[in-house]
Amino acid sequence: MFPVHSQKVIVSTELFYLVLTAILTGFLWIPFVIGLVGTRGLLTPKDYKVAPTSPLPHWVNRANRAHQNAVESFAPFAAIVLVGAILDVSSPITIACTAIFFFARLGHAIAHISGFSKFMARTVLFSISSTAFGVLAIETLRLGMQV
Repeated sequence: MFPVHSQKVIVSTELFYLVLTAILTGFLWIPFVIGLVGTRGLLTPKDYKVAPTSPLPHWVNRANRAHQNAVESFAPFAAIVLVGAILDVSSPITIACTAIFFFARLGHAIAHISGFSKFMARTVLFSISSTAFGVLAIETLRLGMQV
């Protein structure tokens, strides 16, 4: 399935960016938990039955939303990249789209958590990642139907 050279598996660029996106998504809960514990302290046994409702700093709420948004966008991206890998389709377009998606998601998380609001950065970065996903999906389908 993957090209082999000198007994080493060479991972496609698309799968490389999928792994980076998985790592980013997998660690985005950390800022939220740090803010949660820093604001409310460690959970007590009572907190496991009824979640605390004391207000959180705005950045902590943004960190939670950034993580949720990353989780929501990860599954469709992963599905398309994996379908592309299974079908062994790759092109400069699929490579560019996976790189753009990852860097836009990284920038989106940074802009979201930090509260950076100039240039509508969060919206622009989200739109860039969504467009990259859409183009990736179309290109994967196009190339997959030629196999």
